[in-house]
Amino acid sequence: MTARSTTRTASRGGDAERGPAGGRTGQRLSSLAVALGLALFLGGFAWGALVYLPYSVPTPSMEPTIGAGDRVLAQRVDGGDVRRGDVVVFEDDTWADVPVVKRVVAVGGDTVSTGRDGTLKVNGTEIDEPYLSEDGASGLNAFPEVTVPKGRLFLLGDERSGSLDSSSHLTDTANGTVSREAVRARVDAVVWPVDGMLEAPTGFEEIGALSAPGPLPTVVALALGGAVLILGGAAYGPLARLADASRTRRADAGARTGDAR
Repeated sequence: MTARSTTRTASRGGDAERGPAGGRTGQRLSSLAVALGLALFLGGFAWGALVYLPYSVPTPSMEPTIGAGDRVLAQRVDGGDVRRGDVVVFEDDTWADVPVVKRVVAVGGDTVSTGRDGTLKVNGTEIDEPYLSEDGASGLNAFPEVTVPKGRLFLLGDERSGSLDSSSHLTDTANGTVSREAVRARVDAVVWPVDGMLEAPTGFEEIGALSAPGPLPTVVALALGGAVLILGGAAYGPLARLADASRTRRADAGARTGDAR
């Protein structure tokens, strides 16, 4: 056996002693990445399932914020935590026998009205509503000043001219308002089509604090991060085997060239 043959044999023996492709350390890191990825992925989904409820909005009463047929994710909240500007899902038999989605514009103790030009006033302050379409603040549902009873909410659709909301129920009991206890969830995002998180209703900041954003971005980040770790960890083994095979072919080619000399 030549010196070069002995060297090649020793080299191959060394490769065999390394164990699985990529080495034991690489395999352990790959397994760890997959395990951590599964924990993050499943944890994100579990958290989301506990915190959020999916809804489909069948009418255009919340356009352009939420279109007819859009699917939304709404965070489970207690009615006592709802603030002005929130888009909420509630159930009230006097309105409909299905969940309804509207925007809270006034809470218990507030006064609220709209003028013929569609301008919304709460406690005498004009509210800037950039989420309305250019003609969404139509005065078709203009109404005089209403005082919201304690423990209740006054709600409007973002499509003011065609929304059946508190302004349409003024002749009902409690001036068309809805009990806080009727609220089931607060809409955080439109997920189909993928429009993302709702914009903060900053026009209400002058008369009170806004609700804090929900944890949806963190939930999504956990799930996506977990998916990346799972795919990366699972791909390590095949990629390491390809790299080892490539190195072996190059080594064999180099050895054959040396023998030919």
